[in-house]
Amino acid sequence: MAYSNDQTLGEVIREFLKQYNLEGKIEERKLLNSWPSIVGPMIERHTRNLYIKNRILFVKLDSPALTNELSYAREKITKSLNEAVGSEVIKDVKFV
Repeated sequence: MAYSNDQTLGEVIREFLKQYNLEGKIEERKLLNSWPSIVGPMIERHTRNLYIKNRILFVKLDSPALTNELSYAREKITKSLNEAVGSEVIKDVKFV
């Protein structure tokens, strides 16, 4: 008796991720990984911690002046990060 594969491997993986609600976590990881390419090497060097909670990206920086400066570019950074991932993963960025 021969079996046929009706789904591609990619379809099976997407279905698995959807079934176990892992799609969002993968998109969050992609967004966190895109941080250095969006903000550049200088800001990356001053970044101490990144995490996402309730669709808000929290960024801990080691420079109060840089924290203040980047707070003015929150909307642009949010838009750029979401575009890098291809979906709206975060709705805001908070610098702490």
